[in-house]
Amino acid sequence: MKSIKETDLPGIGKKFQLQTRSGEKVVVVVHDDGRREIYHFYREDPDDSISMVTLDDEESRCIAAILGGMTYRPKALETVDVALGDMLIEWYKIEPGAYAIGKTIKELCIRQITGGTIIAIVEEDQSKTVNPGPEAAFSNGSTVVILGEKKQVKACKHLLVHGSVQ
Repeated sequence: MKSIKETDLPGIGKKFQLQTRSGEKVVVVVHDDGRREIYHFYREDPDDSISMVTLDDEESRCIAAILGGMTYRPKALETVDVALGDMLIEWYKIEPGAYAIGKTIKELCIRQITGGTIIAIVEEDQSKTVNPGPEAAFSNGSTVVILGEKKQVKACKHLLVHGSVQ
């Protein structure tokens, strides 16, 4: 990505302008009421919008999950972790014998103990729970999507396998 420009829009929300590597301009306006507007501009005329879509908060989160790879992970990226500055998003498969099997996020105190966050659970049948609550339980063969700094993700994986962070 070439650049991201963030602008406060008093009384409206925030505007994010992205210049892609391919030279296209995308603008996202996040309204204070939760709506999002996405604009795509002509490469040849960056002031002339090609298209615009308005999404409510739930639709926006669904699109974010799709774009962020939480609902489908391309086969070519199955072993790739996503880095966001100091933060990582890592996919981790719960193997047979893992301590976490049958336990909930709340029972394991994942966030309190590790600082990491479970942002999705994908079951073997491909059913997905995006942003699982504290009562979400882990099962054998499910893939857990963990968000955190490297040490937090590592501690979270260790907790899931062994029941402790050390």
